[in-house]
Amino acid sequence: MRRRAADFRRPLRRRFPNALWWVLCGFAVLLFIFTLSRGNQMESRPVIPTRYRNDRLMEGLNITEEMLNPNSVSRQLNDQIALAKAFVVIAKESNNLQFAWELSAQIRISQILLSNAATRRIPLTIRESENAIRDMALILYQAQQLHYDSATMIMRLKAKIQALEEQMSSVSEKSSKYGQIAAEEVPKSLYCLGIQLTGEWFRNSNLQRKTKDRKQIDMKLKDNNLYHFCVFSDNILATSVVVNSTSINSKSPDKIVFHLVTDEINYAAMKAWFSINSFRGVVVDVQKFADFTWLNASYVPVLKQLQDSETQSYYFSGNNDDGRTPIKFRNPKYLSMLNHLRFYIPEVFPALKKVVFLDDDVVVQKDVSDLFSIDLNGNVNGAVETCMETFHRYHKYLNYSHPLIRAHFDPDACGWAFGMNVFDLVQWRKRNVTGIYHYWQERNVDRTLWKLGTLPPGLLTFYGLTEPLDTSWHILGLGYTNVDPHLIEKGAVLHYNGNSKPWLKIGMEKYKPLWEKYVDYSHPLLQRCNFH
Repeated sequence: MRRRAADFRRPLRRRFPNALWWVLCGFAVLLFIFTLSRGNQMESRPVIPTRYRNDRLMEGLNITEEMLNPNSVSRQLNDQIALAKAFVVIAKESNNLQFAWELSAQIRISQILLSNAATRRIPLTIRESENAIRDMALILYQAQQLHYDSATMIMRLKAKIQALEEQMSSVSEKSSKYGQIAAEEVPKSLYCLGIQLTGEWFRNSNLQRKTKDRKQIDMKLKDNNLYHFCVFSDNILATSVVVNSTSINSKSPDKIVFHLVTDEINYAAMKAWFSINSFRGVVVDVQKFADFTWLNASYVPVLKQLQDSETQSYYFSGNNDDGRTPIKFRNPKYLSMLNHLRFYIPEVFPALKKVVFLDDDVVVQKDVSDLFSIDLNGNVNGAVETCMETFHRYHKYLNYSHPLIRAHFDPDACGWAFGMNVFDLVQWRKRNVTGIYHYWQERNVDRTLWKLGTLPPGLLTFYGLTEPLDTSWHILGLGYTNVDPHLIEKGAVLHYNGNSKPWLKIGMEKYKPLWEKYVDYSHPLLQRCNFH
């Protein structure tokens, strides 16, 4: 076949360049249309401030929803971390420090993953956390193989809690014992003062001669037109502060008579101190309860109880009761007649009609002569009530499971305080209050009605016979708690009730100056005994 000449051949079609051209044209048209539509959208849409756009981004990961989601990877990691932390504690207690370190390292890896997810505000994916979850699962499995399972962990934690509770109980008991010992201890300086004064009394015949010239004093001791105060104490310095503070703040100190009763051991020292020192004309009479012939076991239940072997064992040996009763309830001072003499005031002072009873741990910082003109409305005892809401009500002091207590006394009756009391001795004798005290004291031989001190029998004895006084007369708590400064400033009598007495090292420092300003530390005897 003959080929055509070159001039007569069909020209070749260049299809590729034409197709490319059409593609480019189409793309340009689409781009133009897209640009126009985008511009229209931007014109119709208000401009969104940057901070709102950021807020929308921050909403990308809701932590709360993530933790509540049962399929959440973050939640799974958090659960693993919590369990691993518990195993770390147990591993350390088991002295498996290497395993504890491995657990801690894996915890850090998981925490870094969670931190990164929180930073970028995007939930963790299974792919990026798969290795961490698998490694943590393996190490938790190892922990279970080492008996670090939940049951073991709970038992160990319970044992740990029990051990800590026992330790706390032991420390608390020791603290209570040591605090009680410190409170009952006689400081060396007080012991020294007693010895020095006793020696002075027997060496110095002038002191004894001075006390024998008592004609004028004896008349004042029975004069019911004067202000009679009584204090029962074996603490010379504390009693001196009571007398001194009362005399200094009194408008008529020459009308004040103090009746002091002490024990045989401190009698000479007490007599010597109040013979050597004067208190602005205040009359001070010192007696010892050993001289009261009526004070015997046939009349006084407390003395009868002291003769009982079981009572002696309870208070003095401490062998029985298996330590169930706290040490403060077993203090022999609660059987001391100096504590219980407050229930025999008419017998101690038969000629008097009204007295103000003061504890030896009080300070009188105002004139208290108005106490003697207060109308008690036929009651025997004038006292400041101490109930605030449910505190210091009768049920706090008495055993209401006992039928006698439950039948005779309102559990919500308001308590009151010993330490500053006005006693109408005429009504006392008329109502035979001492007999009421004997009745309840004799029924508490087995200590089932109450356990501690003289306040519970006082609450029983003066039930329905107590007239509430204005609270400013008697401010309590300076020996164990913080007291409102405004109450202290307004108070007539400040009471250091509690273990932290102002003459002890354990006394509350911020309240000591209120007591110490009535102590003359320049006194030769106090300096000799290193009082400061």
